[in-house]
Amino acid sequence: MFSGKSEELIRRLRRAMIARKRVQVFKPVIDERYSKDEIVSHADQRLKAEVVDAAKQVLDRLDWRTQVVGFDESNFFGEELVEVAMQLADSGKQVLVAGLDTDYMGRPFEPMPQLLCMAESITKTLAICMRCGNPAKHTQRLVESSDLIVVGAAGMYEARCRRCFEPGVPKQEYFDFARPVLAKRTE
Repeated sequence: MFSGKSEELIRRLRRAMIARKRVQVFKPVIDERYSKDEIVSHADQRLKAEVVDAAKQVLDRLDWRTQVVGFDESNFFGEELVEVAMQLADSGKQVLVAGLDTDYMGRPFEPMPQLLCMAESITKTLAICMRCGNPAKHTQRLVESSDLIVVGAAGMYEARCRRCFEPGVPKQEYFDFARPVLAKRTE
């Protein structure tokens, strides 16, 4: 999260529109963080999108003249997105997908690993670690939940580098000034 994935997707879709290509954009119904009917970057860039419950609905809603199809938050679509994306690409459409490649535990986050294997081109964006300032590839969950998907943004997640990332929810840290001081025994 916070690496500019949605921002880059919006940029590429707008360029396709400038090139007078027919574009359709889809987002999962579960993602209502900033807007119900737009994909929105954390920097508040917005682009109208069609909301779907499942990836297969895209095939029913697709205009046959569409040349470029965009998907935001691939991790909310599930593995069904792989088949849909392949079908669209095989029919000659340009398919642009943005989403997380790892989950809050640092494990591969489906369907992105499969999509990466099938892609002609991949752009990996990195955030800035909120702890040390290094490039960050991980999404650190800050709230307690064992659910794989917890929709949220700042305050619930933060970007972390490999060194600062703690799979799951980080343990409470003690700072020197807050640690209880044990009296030394004097003899």
